[in-house]
Amino acid sequence: MSDCLFCRIVDGEIPATVVRESPTTLAFRDIAPQAPTHVLVVPKTHHQDVASLLAADPELAIDVLREAHAVASDEGVAEGGYRVLFNTGDDAGQTVHHVHAHVLGGRVLGHLG
Repeated sequence: MSDCLFCRIVDGEIPATVVRESPTTLAFRDIAPQAPTHVLVVPKTHHQDVASLLAADPELAIDVLREAHAVASDEGVAEGGYRVLFNTGDDAGQTVHHVHAHVLGGRVLGHLG
């Protein structure tokens, strides 16, 4: 999708600080980090949100989760703890409608809910 920010990052049209890349995913630093480690993991193919990704390609959803853990390991936050977060839909705060996992860590994140 030519108007999708994350598709354009995947295609190299928009620069990003890439921390990992697999055949199916790209991981890059969030431009407005909410924690010392804040990396986004996106599939290279466009899916609007996690629900549509799961419906279309469950194996790709596994790849995204696998890479999220690999990012946490690479960033040194896996042992102490990290959060993987998917915002799905406007009411959840999804601002870019290309599914992406937020990997957050590097400090105590507190409880949700």
